[in-house]
Amino acid sequence: MTTRHNAKLAEALESCRPVSPAKPNILKMLLAIQSALGHVPVNTLPQIAQTLGVTEAQVAGVLSYYSDLRTQLPGRHLIRVCMGESCMANHGGRVFRAIQDHVQVAVGEATPENRFTVETMSCAGNCAVSPTVMIDEDLRGRVTPSDVPSLLGPYK
Repeated sequence: MTTRHNAKLAEALESCRPVSPAKPNILKMLLAIQSALGHVPVNTLPQIAQTLGVTEAQVAGVLSYYSDLRTQLPGRHLIRVCMGESCMANHGGRVFRAIQDHVQVAVGEATPENRFTVETMSCAGNCAVSPTVMIDEDLRGRVTPSDVPSLLGPYK
């Protein structure tokens, strides 16, 4: 890890250190680290556990439970495809496959040039215009498989 990376990690760890008699908040700590570093490196679990006074297994359990937490640095643009009932009923699975075919990457992995990471989400709350795709903070509704190239084109 770089010195800058270590400084950001140390700052995130310190900002979430529990003050007695408060109970440790593992999720808060993991979110702070992900916010600072873009992900939660697996090799930081012992340090997180020690800072919070919990076991590594407890930290790993929270990390694996929440799908928004990631252990690998994502690409520059995060593509999230809604898998909610409305989106799936309106062919969201086809949109998802079209995106995967277009970027040539498995779920949760970054493309070789680190441009995109593809993930699924439970519900985007955009059911009236499903299927929905979210790219970074941009929410797009009524996406069809043929829309995928033009939808992803502007994201460099």
